[in-house]
Amino acid sequence: MTATTTDRTPTPPPPPLAADAGATVEFRGLHRRFGATVALEGLDLAARPGELLALLGPSGCGKTTALRMLAGFEHPDAGEVLVDGADITKVPAHRRGTGMVFQSYSLFPHLTAAENVAFGLRMRGTGRGERQRRAAELLELVGLGQLAGRFPHEMSGGQQQRVALARALALQPRVLLLDEPLSALDAKVRLTLREEIRRLQQDLGITTLFVTHDQEEALSMADRVAVLRAGRLEQVAEPAELYARPATAFVAEFVGTMSRIPAVRAADGLVEVLGRRLPAAGEVPAQGELDALVRPEAVQVAADPQGAATVVAASFLGAITRLTVRLPDGAEAKADLPTEAAAALPVGSPATLTLPDRPVLLDHRRPS
Repeated sequence: MTATTTDRTPTPPPPPLAADAGATVEFRGLHRRFGATVALEGLDLAARPGELLALLGPSGCGKTTALRMLAGFEHPDAGEVLVDGADITKVPAHRRGTGMVFQSYSLFPHLTAAENVAFGLRMRGTGRGERQRRAAELLELVGLGQLAGRFPHEMSGGQQQRVALARALALQPRVLLLDEPLSALDAKVRLTLREEIRRLQQDLGITTLFVTHDQEEALSMADRVAVLRAGRLEQVAEPAELYARPATAFVAEFVGTMSRIPAVRAADGLVEVLGRRLPAAGEVPAQGELDALVRPEAVQVAADPQGAATVVAASFLGAITRLTVRLPDGAEAKADLPTEAAAALPVGSPATLTLPDRPVLLDHRRPS
């Protein structure tokens, strides 16, 4: 599927909406099992008024289960779901004031774009004139005013997802829920839509929870990112904080690229990595061999005829080239260099690696 001219139409300034935007959302001690499978295990997490909070993690980590609990489609075995301080754990889904956009669009194929957007209002008993006015307003909001009369099969995937977004906003929800809404789209449309969804969310000021397994999507769109693993919250932080100071080895390796470089305990709580003594970011594991987790942009590589490391691969990324450098013990480190500088380090070159003088995150060494 490719982007169309309509897919690239900028979202116009939003008309006034009467939605109760800026709600608080809180998960307290959520537990949920599906047979022997643990989906959530004591999840505590809060979304601030008007923010976009991304729930990020691998398949099966519990992020979609948490979202469905907020929507009322799933119920916890234990714990509470609160919106604006009110416990809605047992409130029926249709009374929760949430709007949800799914990965699969879920549009009615026999209804036009305008009719799809107005469907919830029709079920609520809103008059025909008001339904039509509201649908037209929302389709303009998402840049599809000229496609009100088209059926889903006459629209691209990006256009259909915009209609689904407009439909979710039609009932003026207090909280907007997005369940991997971009994963079925091609890369170009996905990039365009994530920018437009973010702009729309900020303009409306509506609290939004966004489920994704795509780290780039989460980091580029969210005010804060919550990383889940096996039903537990590993870390919640602003994107820059999450990337620069991951709290755990799992977060470090799931968000962005990390190299594992052998480290050795030294005196005074320091560790020795690539011949330098560096402070640890957090506690140094008491026992076992260690790895330092290092981002590619932190690894400094220099051509050195006497160097003990060897460049074994190079990936051109435009202005940056990512080198893979093999250390004497067989470990490999990724290093991002300006492409012009990387030209002096062709595959097979001997090299020396160094790290900047700043704390490194440590983890137990994985078996080779």
